[in-house]
Amino acid sequence: MNKSTFYPYLALAIGVAAVSTSAIFVKLTSAPAPVIAFYRLFFSTLIVLPLFLAKSLPHIKTLTKKDWSYSILAGVLLAFHFILWFESLNYTSVASSVVLVTLQPLFAFIGTYFFFKERVSARAIFSAALAIAGSVVISWGDFRISGLALFGDFLALAACGMVTAYLLFGQGVRKRHTLTLYTFIVYAVSSVTLFLYCVLLSYPLSGFPKQDWLYFLLLAIVPTLLGHSLFNWSLKWISTNVISVAILFEPVGSIILAYYFLDETVLLTQLIGGAIIIIGVMLFLFEKKEVAEISSEQAL
Repeated sequence: MNKSTFYPYLALAIGVAAVSTSAIFVKLTSAPAPVIAFYRLFFSTLIVLPLFLAKSLPHIKTLTKKDWSYSILAGVLLAFHFILWFESLNYTSVASSVVLVTLQPLFAFIGTYFFFKERVSARAIFSAALAIAGSVVISWGDFRISGLALFGDFLALAACGMVTAYLLFGQGVRKRHTLTLYTFIVYAVSSVTLFLYCVLLSYPLSGFPKQDWLYFLLLAIVPTLLGHSLFNWSLKWISTNVISVAILFEPVGSIILAYYFLDETVLLTQLIGGAIIIIGVMLFLFEKKEVAEISSEQAL
């Protein structure tokens, strides 16, 4: 793997590890889901702001109307992804919620075909299907628990669609503009959307214990800036398809962290499902690596 493909994949790996912490921080926070989402994006925006003002502000003039439309829409989609996903954690387990959110390849394969005319090989579809099967194995227990768990699973699935659309709209913009410019606009739009949502539905924005503010900040730094921002950076070189399949590693990391920090039991189905996910994702990434290397050789 040459440098042009190694660094985006390295960033993707770090990003997946970072977003695996998200569900844990949310579970440890006592604030309502929309409030958690608002402060996560608000603090992320504040952290990116100095870099945006120093380096990217002059480049804002280069954004076309289409770039603005896609960036704003991506920000709104990201906001509602967090709202739906965080709410799902109130009804179902970390494992099931994270797994359903990461069923993104189902949406990504369709979206990238219609947006960018990207075709997916039979081997890639098989390996992604294998990873998705692992996700189903992990979440199978929740489907038999209660109606509330099913409702939580439905919210998580809706959140999955939102985050896939967010990546699809960002893929084209990221190829033309810097990471700082794009992420600042997206995070700022998400923050405003979430703030309006909280105000309109009368969610409290203060009065939380000190540890909640720490978790808000950690959500901004780890899964957002080290997670989503690295995904956005990678979009310049690799497809939404690849990112969506790689994110299937997230439930494996979240299950391990939930075991150590939340005392959640690791079920046999989760171990089996996790192993299947790892095999499926590795097969998919290996197939993509082969395709990329063949394309590079043909270009030479």
